[in-house]
Amino acid sequence: MALKPTIYKLKIALTDLNRNYYDALSLTIAQHPSETLERMMVRILVFCINAQESLTFTKGLSAVEEPDLWIHTLDGQIALWIDVGEPTPDRIKKATRIAQTVKVYSFNSKSNIWWIQEQEKFNQLTASIFQFQWKNIQALAKLARRTMDISVTIMEDSAYIATELGECEVTWISL
Repeated sequence: MALKPTIYKLKIALTDLNRNYYDALSLTIAQHPSETLERMMVRILVFCINAQESLTFTKGLSAVEEPDLWIHTLDGQIALWIDVGEPTPDRIKKATRIAQTVKVYSFNSKSNIWWIQEQEKFNQLTASIFQFQWKNIQALAKLARRTMDISVTIMEDSAYIATELGECEVTWISL
C-alpha cells in the first residue's frame, strides 16, 4: 500500500519589504512521503518570496514534468516556473523554452557541489538560480508543525521567520 502525503495547514502573515507586498496567506500543503521536511519548508519559503496572485503549488514530486510552483497566464501559458532543489541543466533548459521566467532555489548540503559541476551549463540559460544556506534551512525545518501560524518578513536577500515555537533567519544568494 502506498504511503499518503502529510497535510500541513499554514496561516502566514507576509511582509515583503523589497516589493512593498503585504498579504495574509492561508495555505494547505501536502508533504510527499519521500519529501524531507526541509524541502517542504523551502517550498513554503519560496512561495512567500515569490507571492503574487495566481502563484500555485503543483503536484510536486508526484508530477516530474511540472515545477514545484508556477503561474499560468489567462491563455494557459506558463509565466513563472520555479524548481526547488538541484535540477539538471537539461530540465531547466526545457523550462526556459516553455516559461517566460524560470527560477531555481537550491538548498541542501550538496548544493555547492551541484553548482560547481553545473555552473557553466546554467550560465548559458536564462534562468535565475538562488542558493539557501543549509544550516538556515535546517533551523527553519525545526519550526514545522502540522498547523502553523507564521510571520515572514522579507528584506533584501533575507527572510525572518517567526512562529510560536521560535524564530530563524534564512538568507540566500544569487548564483
